[in-house]
Amino acid sequence: MNTTDILRLVHPAIAVFYVFPLIGIVSYFALQTRQRRIAASTKQKSKIPPQVGQEHVKIGRWLAAAVVSIALLGLAHPIIKTLINKNALAEETFTVIFIIAMYAFTVATLVLLYRAKKPIWRAVFAALPSMGLIILGAQEGVYRRTNEWFISHYYYGIVAALLMIISVAILPEIYRSKAWRRSHIALNAIALLLFVGIGITGPRDLLEIPLSWQEPAVYQCDFANKTCE
Repeated sequence: MNTTDILRLVHPAIAVFYVFPLIGIVSYFALQTRQRRIAASTKQKSKIPPQVGQEHVKIGRWLAAAVVSIALLGLAHPIIKTLINKNALAEETFTVIFIIAMYAFTVATLVLLYRAKKPIWRAVFAALPSMGLIILGAQEGVYRRTNEWFISHYYYGIVAALLMIISVAILPEIYRSKAWRRSHIALNAIALLLFVGIGITGPRDLLEIPLSWQEPAVYQCDFANKTCE
């Protein structure tokens, strides 16, 4: 493995030692919060401490930021590699500037989402980083597996990141409306299933994407018939 192959491992490594443990913690606190709320509604005494809800919200916000960040990091490697191979800095300067600007735009609007208070601004700053993720994901070099989108690591990851953004945006509303609370639960249940899919499809893609020194030979193969000369 050379440097570019080692850099490819940064994305899955951070996901394994940081993001996925956060998913487990948030899921545990979500269940605890739900059980305490049910006990309170039936006027039963619960042994679950009252601060469990606050911990769920705090770590959930960390998780949302981590998922979006890891998605941006995962997109960065193939995009940068493609730009370098095309000598884009000299021949496609505008593309390089555009991608750098989109990364800055996405990160900045995500930070503003965490600071926004009014619903209209939360909606705006949820839409903007979502748009940034989608635009960056559409760049050349990203391994999307579009012909099999229903088992695509890329699509699972992007949708999970978008759901995390939405969850942060609607968070204040769940304290005011049961409908929003149910929506929050439904969205995050879907996200949890996507995270399971991400955990499966990620290792598969690492096996399917060849090492840099193997690419010239591998990409001459007939992938439809699964043969190589």
